[in-house]
Amino acid sequence: MSQSARGKFIAFEGGEGTGKSTQTLLLANALRELGKRVEITREPGGTPGAEAIRQLLLHPPGEGWQAEAEALLFAAARSDHVAQLINPALENGAWVVSDRFVDSSRAYQGGAGGLGDDAIIALHQFGTHGMRPDCTVLLEVDEARLAQRLNERDGDTSDAIGGRSADYHRKVAQSFRALAEADPEGFVVIDGIGTPEEVHARVMAALAPLLDERT
Repeated sequence: MSQSARGKFIAFEGGEGTGKSTQTLLLANALRELGKRVEITREPGGTPGAEAIRQLLLHPPGEGWQAEAEALLFAAARSDHVAQLINPALENGAWVVSDRFVDSSRAYQGGAGGLGDDAIIALHQFGTHGMRPDCTVLLEVDEARLAQRLNERDGDTSDAIGGRSADYHRKVAQSFRALAEADPEGFVVIDGIGTPEEVHARVMAALAPLLDERT
């Protein structure tokens, strides 16, 4: 009996309000129209254990988590996510489209949080054997547009990470850009300004080489 070809793993990355969730859904729908089996997921989350950790991260008890504890919680959630959902789906031939993966930890905790990339990579290597997406799509939107989007989306309410200072989120954006520039083979950078359909068209054009591969 022939085995299914391994699926592909695509992760959307970017700061708060860049449109990752919307583009995740649009890409998944487009892939299904192409006849592919698709698993949509998110980080932190995607499995019961990881979703429980998500609640701890976004709505922390007491004074909140110190940077090191936060990074460990993200790494734990990701380890479970990969073992219980991502790897099994890929091995069964499905395409996995995730709203965030390890590069969010690298940008948020490693870059803006000051822990450094080496610490995040070490945790990721231990927890997932260093798993990487087949392609990471980085959505970029300028700071003024982001502020407007976040105000429209969240108003006066935000979670423990989204509600951090503008300087923190500026560092996150800079960290994402640096990661993409250091790994042009692994990332595609997409202008996130425009209608969801316009941005989706850019995503599909950028992913054309991956979609054309015989899998």
